[in-house]
Amino acid sequence: MAGVDYPSNLGEFFDWFQSDDDCWRYLVRLRWPDGFICPACGASEAWLTKRRLFVCSECHRQTSVTVGTVFEGSRVPLLQWFRAAWLITSRKSGVSATDLQQELGLGSYKTAWTLHHKLRKAMVRPNAPKLSGEIEVDETFVGGPTPGARGRGTRKQIVAVAVEKPTGHVQYGYGRCRLRVIRDARRETLEGFITDVCASGSVIYTDGHTAYSRLGELGYTHVISHYSSDEEPAHVAMPAVHRVASLLKRWLLGTHQGSVAAQHLDYYLDEFTFRFNRRRSRSRGLLFYRLMQLAVQTRRTDYETIVWSRRAQMTTLRGRERAPRHRHA
Repeated sequence: MAGVDYPSNLGEFFDWFQSDDDCWRYLVRLRWPDGFICPACGASEAWLTKRRLFVCSECHRQTSVTVGTVFEGSRVPLLQWFRAAWLITSRKSGVSATDLQQELGLGSYKTAWTLHHKLRKAMVRPNAPKLSGEIEVDETFVGGPTPGARGRGTRKQIVAVAVEKPTGHVQYGYGRCRLRVIRDARRETLEGFITDVCASGSVIYTDGHTAYSRLGELGYTHVISHYSSDEEPAHVAMPAVHRVASLLKRWLLGTHQGSVAAQHLDYYLDEFTFRFNRRRSRSRGLLFYRLMQLAVQTRRTDYETIVWSRRAQMTTLRGRERAPRHRHA
């Protein structure tokens, strides 16, 4: 593996990772690319115990390569984690938890589902640059049909969408996107989303919804597309956000058969964003590498936290305020 960061195909993957020891050594390289650094005192000298614990030569603190990562406390062997990450990233549309359970021979659907969600959590890149340039912003609605409700009055999950438009002489090929479940389509909610994900000074394209009327005061150039009264349909006047929304719904219906619980939708948006923003990568192995890099930077979580997290409770209990979450991929 010297001089190479990731396997480029399935054959190389099996050559690289034949045991938990191979996976452990790879995690050490990812977590400490310039050599071991003690998390307590910053010393760079340590010795290794038979239990694969690093003991700092200065403060004698013991450190495991998996502590403070998404792998911490997991009973699933590292080799299974790596195989799951490869399956998720090497397939253009990903895999469902059912497929993951069957292909890896995991003992239960719960194990596969939890492992998948933990890796989705790791797909959120911290401190990534905000979207910039010309950006389309709109909302879309995800979920089953709601009798008697249409448009912004629906009781489906509302997802805010922001997509960078093509720049320069490029007529097609959108830039990065950001997606977030929002509680409503009111001014404060949408302004909060935009200021979180769009750099100041950007040109923001929206429809004529009054919730966007103060964007000029927030440091943006605001361009309104009144497609509701024009001859141009919505997908022509605002092609980027409508294309991304369409791809999202197609992916949820295709890969996951639409069986996404409302309180977990944000996790699926994380995975979709991770894939979309890296869709031009020539190597699927690079996506695996990026995911593993993020996994060693992501703190652990468990099944109960995923299912009964504060975010899940706030989504389920109507009328409560939800804490905003910054998601960048």
